[in-house]
Amino acid sequence: MNLLLDPLVQRMLIAGLVVGIAAPIVGTYLVQRRMALLGDGIGHVALAGVAAGWLAGSIAGIAERDALALPGAIIFAIAGAGIIERMRARGTAAADVVMAILFYGGIALGVLLIGASGGTSTNLLGYLFGSISTVSWQDVWVSVILAGVIIAIGIGLRRALFAVTHDQEFASASGLPVNVLNMVVAVLAAVTITVSMRVVGVLLVSALMIVPVAIAQLMTHSFDRTMLIAMGIGAALTLIGIAITLYVNLQPGALIVVLGVLTYAAVASVVSIRRRRKARVSA
Repeated sequence: MNLLLDPLVQRMLIAGLVVGIAAPIVGTYLVQRRMALLGDGIGHVALAGVAAGWLAGSIAGIAERDALALPGAIIFAIAGAGIIERMRARGTAAADVVMAILFYGGIALGVLLIGASGGTSTNLLGYLFGSISTVSWQDVWVSVILAGVIIAIGIGLRRALFAVTHDQEFASASGLPVNVLNMVVAVLAAVTITVSMRVVGVLLVSALMIVPVAIAQLMTHSFDRTMLIAMGIGAALTLIGIAITLYVNLQPGALIVVLGVLTYAAVASVVSIRRRRKARVSA
């Protein structure tokens, strides 16, 4: 209980909780849209944004290196998401090819800009794999606000967004602004990634968006229930992962993802056993 009185632990738990709840909301739409790897492409572009923020701060003479990191990440991530969506909608290139280009280009540009801004490999690793122990109260409140926006839009517009991600032709025939809603999903993914970077890092952020959804889909076929269960699973994984790292010297982001993968394997095994039993009974 004394640990809960520690401001560092409080910041870690709050940041992990809001990210664990918000990330699966967007992940539900990405899985429905069969673009589960979108987070990887945007995440690496966001890394370039972090480095660009560092470089801008260095040029401007700002002492605090991370002051412009989050704004830079948000701008680059939204721009990358917009490019992917526009090219996908126009059919000028396959979406997976565009994501691959952004994936490699983003991380390469990020490495170059980090070096140019005077950053170190330690700074780079913190954003690649997460560094939740370094979050400040300002980072926490920014995360809470952005996560609140993600939750409000993701849940408030879920009917329209589901229609677009499930069947665009039907959504268009129903009079929904398909292009606008597609861009909303892309921007939500970009904001989610920037919020999640400090918790699990850009290399693992897509897992936090997708794995809880994959687990939830094993439990239900309902879209609404999938999203709700995934939010609970995401919150539980982040809190449990952070709690374990308070006693064991492990990297929180990696542990959260490993716990998610192990949970998926366990649930999948239980579901498979139940199906075989039902098949035997019916036979």
